[in-house]
Amino acid sequence: MTNPGETSAEFLLQTTGVRRVPSPRLELFDVPDFLPADLCLGLIDLIEAGRRPSTIADENGDNYFRTSETCDLDGTNPLVMDLEARLFALNGIDPTHGEPMQGQRYAVGQEFKAHTDYFEPNGQDFSKYCSVAGNRTWTFMVYLNDVEAGGATRFKVIDKTFQPAAGKLVCWNNHRPDGSLNAATLHHGMKVRKGVKYVITKWYRERVWGW
Repeated sequence: MTNPGETSAEFLLQTTGVRRVPSPRLELFDVPDFLPADLCLGLIDLIEAGRRPSTIADENGDNYFRTSETCDLDGTNPLVMDLEARLFALNGIDPTHGEPMQGQRYAVGQEFKAHTDYFEPNGQDFSKYCSVAGNRTWTFMVYLNDVEAGGATRFKVIDKTFQPAAGKLVCWNNHRPDGSLNAATLHHGMKVRKGVKYVITKWYRERVWGW
């Protein structure tokens, strides 16, 4: 790994259960049953207790672009520390390059329309979010529960869809091998049709995290 804020396909695939999506367009993986049920339930309780309306960088005029709720998780909470340790064992990314962990809650009808996780260099908020820690490198996302209907994550460019399942992790590299930002990571958190969806997201940066 050339940067302590990154990992590699070779490193991830050392862990039993990691599966790579067979696409030349992006590095995309999933891990069924990455988290045990009791940890998922505990994290759901934390999200319920601390949720607030989600926001986006670079407002685009669409008030319904991201309609979920977000919870900023306390890094000193034992449940959060447990998850952080599991992620480090999987990806080997220096924890100082990680953003604080977030949880998301999607009720019926809520979604996050097609977007990328990296910040557009020409975006109006790029300097605000990236001047210190740089852009995002990898995304690690964990579904905390089964969803009765809807709520899938669709990578539109390669037409790959992940259905929510308790404990399943999905992760991807936001860059191409040459280091450029990868637009093929465009993904859509699709509308929940029945039930509620809970997700944990962990992003990593090019440099040590800070503002």
